[in-house]
Amino acid sequence: MASFLGRYEYQLDPKGRVSLPADFRKESEGSRFVLLQWEATHLTLLPLDVWEEVQARILELRRTRPAMLNRLRRITSRAIHVDPDKQGRILIPSGLKDAVGLDGTVVVTGNVDRIEIWDPEMFRATVETIPQDDDDLTDLEVQIFG
Repeated sequence: MASFLGRYEYQLDPKGRVSLPADFRKESEGSRFVLLQWEATHLTLLPLDVWEEVQARILELRRTRPAMLNRLRRITSRAIHVDPDKQGRILIPSGLKDAVGLDGTVVVTGNVDRIEIWDPEMFRATVETIPQDDDDLTDLEVQIFG
């Protein structure tokens, strides 16, 4: 499984393509991805092996939680397969760009087993404004890093 780490800023080109960082391209070895929006704030790019795990959970939810069907439909109807081109760029369809407000500069971040694509202002407002004195956050960090 690939391990994606770091934060990068890139420009969307006029065709709606964004470059993946060289480290991310090395980690994914030119593999295919699934691009989707499952959170309102950003897009998520999943390598196929991670997507297969997610897909299994979707199938299980579909069987066991019928009330989730329309939510699952909304997520999967906005998911697409993307293949990086020879320059390591992926095309972001206009509907997905518009859904999360991508235009011009975008933030591409690694989130361990996936890549996220954010509008820079949304990233700052959502991710970088975590209070530093939050006890729950401190407990979480201790659980992760020991």
